[in-house]
Amino acid sequence: MSLEISPRARLGLAAAMLALVAGGAGYGIAHLGGSETAHMQTADPGRKALYWYDPMVPSQHFDKPGKSPFMDMQLVAKYADEGGGDAPGVRIDPATSQTLGLRTVAARRGELASSLTATGTIDFNQRDVAIVQARAGGFVSRVYARAPGDIIGAGAPLADLLVPEWAGAQAEFLAVRRSGNAALIQAARQRLALLGMPSGTIASVERTGRPHNVVTISTPTGGVIKTLDVRAGMTMTAGQTLAEVNGLGTVWLNAAVPEAIAGPLRPGQTVQATLAAFPGETLSGRVSAILPQTQADSRTLTVRIELPNRGGRLRPGMFATVSFGGSAQPALLVPSEALIRTGKRTLVMLALDKGRYRPAEVQTGRESGGDTEILAGLGEGEKIVASGQFLIDSEASLSGVEARPIGGTPTAAVKPAATAALYETVGKIEQITANSVTLSHEPVPAISWPAMTMTFQLPDPKVVRGLKAGDRVRFGFDRPPAGPTVRRMVKVAGQ
Repeated sequence: MSLEISPRARLGLAAAMLALVAGGAGYGIAHLGGSETAHMQTADPGRKALYWYDPMVPSQHFDKPGKSPFMDMQLVAKYADEGGGDAPGVRIDPATSQTLGLRTVAARRGELASSLTATGTIDFNQRDVAIVQARAGGFVSRVYARAPGDIIGAGAPLADLLVPEWAGAQAEFLAVRRSGNAALIQAARQRLALLGMPSGTIASVERTGRPHNVVTISTPTGGVIKTLDVRAGMTMTAGQTLAEVNGLGTVWLNAAVPEAIAGPLRPGQTVQATLAAFPGETLSGRVSAILPQTQADSRTLTVRIELPNRGGRLRPGMFATVSFGGSAQPALLVPSEALIRTGKRTLVMLALDKGRYRPAEVQTGRESGGDTEILAGLGEGEKIVASGQFLIDSEASLSGVEARPIGGTPTAAVKPAATAALYETVGKIEQITANSVTLSHEPVPAISWPAMTMTFQLPDPKVVRGLKAGDRVRFGFDRPPAGPTVRRMVKVAGQ
């Protein structure tokens, strides 16, 4: 006997089964959600929770778990073994550190070479300019087919000038010369010179006994003709400029150096230049001047370099790359890749003990060869993260970890200040207090300090024992994170 189920009955049975399945699934989801909520609100019983916080607002702390008042999410516990309390920072277990590829290095003392590269163009040496003028009024009787841009040698003729005024003076001189009166002859010769007659023309009149009222105007120096204002038949007046000739024995290389990095440059400094016109060839020169005006549009200073121009190969307008060399100077160095530049400050990520990390603010100086000078905020021997520091910095920001400020207490890895390299100079004591001394000191070339008056830390009063304001002294100092500190001081003999 077979049981026949009507279509309506089959439809009702299917609906009942779907309702049963949905009810069971709903129970399972509700049970899972309740378990997860309980897990988020309950701290790990095996660890001590310092406080609870919202990861999106890490600076706000709560004393018990619960729901965040800022976001629709549960508060997260901050445990004591994560670097809270007296040991600020974030903790990363060794396995995670290895996975992230973290690499640490120690801040070290070294020498940082002064290197700066800029671009520039060749220009005429404006100190090597000759202005050719007419010494007397007359008429241009002949020109010598010159044009602006021509390169000529010294003594090259430019034009013949007929000077009518000279004819009568020369005839008078010859008449006086025949009289044999030495005094009158000397007076007549002096008159010819005062009329602007060249000494060679006067000598020619004396030698030949005939007037020479046509003079050839030539260039006193060789170079390129920049301007030429003389044509045949022109009337010239005394003092009128005929031509301007610029010498080519030396040229200027005007380099545009950004003002932010132009401070260490000094006149007389040696430079190396390479030109696109002569690949593979390096030219040597010296800084002759640093122009006082900054270019407002590009914020650059013009550094003038004088280069020898043997054979006249260097032509104004040529493009050049300039490398400013300098002696290496001692400095506290870290890899440039370890720096985190936020725009408002510069940070490094300190590698502390037990897998803890903490950001520290630093003041940076020069940069060269992949290394950056640290002026303040870090001590020699402190370990920092050189690779992967951005991930730790993000975690530290989410956890509300404050960066160690400049002048904060360094870690135990820092060497004592007494073992650091000292910089020496001479100065005059302006004021002495219990823990500081103010000095007007001379420049400190090792760290590119100019002469100035500043206050130094004085951790040991014995350093200034027997000294007083007004004494001229030689002193040595270093630059720990707390600031420049005097370590020794002696009175200069004869004071």
